[in-house]
Amino acid sequence: MRAAVVDAGSNTVRLVVTDARDGVPLPVHTAKWRLRLAERTDPDGRLGAAATEKLAAAVGAAAATAARWGAPDPPAFATAVIRQAPDRAEVLRAVQERTGVRLRLLPGELEAELTFLGVRRWMGWRAGPLALFDIGGGSLEVAFGRGRTPEFAASLPLGAGRLTTDRLAACDPPSDDELRALRRHVRHTLRDASARIRWERPQTTVATSRTFQQLARLCGAPPGRKGLFVERALHRTDLRRAVDRLAALPVAARAALPGISAPRARQSLAGAVVAHSVMKLSGVRMVTVCPWALREGILLRCLEDGTDWWQDAPSRPHLASIPSTAVPSSDQAT
Repeated sequence: MRAAVVDAGSNTVRLVVTDARDGVPLPVHTAKWRLRLAERTDPDGRLGAAATEKLAAAVGAAAATAARWGAPDPPAFATAVIRQAPDRAEVLRAVQERTGVRLRLLPGELEAELTFLGVRRWMGWRAGPLALFDIGGGSLEVAFGRGRTPEFAASLPLGAGRLTTDRLAACDPPSDDELRALRRHVRHTLRDASARIRWERPQTTVATSRTFQQLARLCGAPPGRKGLFVERALHRTDLRRAVDRLAALPVAARAALPGISAPRARQSLAGAVVAHSVMKLSGVRMVTVCPWALREGILLRCLEDGTDWWQDAPSRPHLASIPSTAVPSSDQAT
């Protein structure tokens, strides 16, 4: 069975075309269109006409590519930057009018749930009680569960691109004051979600997303050319040193570091601060970096529950269900 999914994120529109064998989506073709939508928004978060046109062109190209590879009418989903845009209704309508593709908004908690599903399938049941961290351009997803779907899922406004634009735009490299303010903001926003993860004491903690992949490579993990099945881990002590390393460099110099791509060099520092903070506040010393994430979760859900599953997808517990466990407020130790 040939299946595909289109994911419109804060930085890129991505297409994955797969062959589903025995319920496992095996990739046969991938493509991406780099739009950097998070950098094209107005100060109030609106995408506007120019960014919408680029988005529509990329979604249309992704749908046409999927059809050429034998997977017509792929489900298409949008994440944080479009979800949070005040003009999101106009954007979705324009995309459908120009391309015929219905771009659906994924609620943040559902995005975390689907990513958790992809991670659970990759890691297997031997991973036991599992926690998930996923840093995107516009949001951070956190989840915990013992089974196929999480018992707790939250989406927080701590995307690497968003924080860079909002809090690290004044200086290159950032000043000490900027960096301290960013850390305080991240710790405050993470307080409840990280308390829940600390309280649950997961057996395995998994990180997904290009941000975590690049940080792991910076800290010594094997490069992507070694393949999907090479184990990759990221240790908190190594990440703490990486934060200092990134903070001391201007954007252009960061792009020369192992694993840090030029398009993501600007937001790499904010991503590293979020990654280190969520690991520290959650009591996690090491994460396993997983190659499966949101797109694989969507494909698995389509294969297992049918292509209309999103119409009655259940809402997940949010921050109201988190116990008020004490969380460290200092960021001095690794």
